[in-house]
Amino acid sequence: MSFDLDSISKGAGLRAPRIVLLGTQKIGKSTFAASSHRPIFIPIRGEEGIDDIDVKQFPTCNTLADVMECFGTISRSDFGTTVIDSSSTLEPLIHASTCSRCPLKDGKTPASIEKVHGGYSKGYVEALSDWRRITESLDELRRTKNMASIIIGHVKVKRFDDPAGLSYDQWQWDIHDKAASLLYRWCDCILFCHKKTAVTKEDVGFSKTVQKGKDISGGMRFLFTQESPSHPGGGRGVYGRLPEELPLSWEAFQNAITNQLAFEQQQ
Repeated sequence: MSFDLDSISKGAGLRAPRIVLLGTQKIGKSTFAASSHRPIFIPIRGEEGIDDIDVKQFPTCNTLADVMECFGTISRSDFGTTVIDSSSTLEPLIHASTCSRCPLKDGKTPASIEKVHGGYSKGYVEALSDWRRITESLDELRRTKNMASIIIGHVKVKRFDDPAGLSYDQWQWDIHDKAASLLYRWCDCILFCHKKTAVTKEDVGFSKTVQKGKDISGGMRFLFTQESPSHPGGGRGVYGRLPEELPLSWEAFQNAITNQLAFEQQQ
């Protein structure tokens, strides 16, 4: 039997997955999610990644209240996967919601999340309450309707200081670290989409060189399932035991899970 979300039951050992799908711009994240099991997209203002994809989607959400209303509609539907596209554009809506419910001492709405509760990152901590509203809604859909979920996110290059070793540049989620940590802990599977690259040095004159990434994948796009020094990844259960590298397609992802489950059953 091939792995398919239709085959997952509440009594089975494998529940509908909660996926964080990260990747660089225009790599194919939305296309991958659109190939999942009966998807319904919740598009967020500022994200137009599915205009040319034939997939069910809500009107663009302009506020967090719009997003929460979508969850209510989905709970009365027969879709199989909820896709949020994307977390990167959802975060400003969450910050706006946080600001609106945390007025300043003079009763005015804070001008930015940095001003909530007097600053010092307290606004980002307060915003976690709204992020939890998102994860709790997705969990409720999984509990009551056995629905999978995919949260799409963009990435940025950021310096990572490894306390056990060297520091290096890494692709990291482009939302605030506190929100990313919450969502990483919540999800079952972190997937990273990218091409294969090799770092080369180029002489730019005056005895200076720069490092450049060169595409060595021949145009192919890959899904990386495990964490590496260059990008996030990983999962719990079977999702943490998949091949490190797969073609960027939902079919390849499903087949990898099927093969891993079959292998483990034979052991």
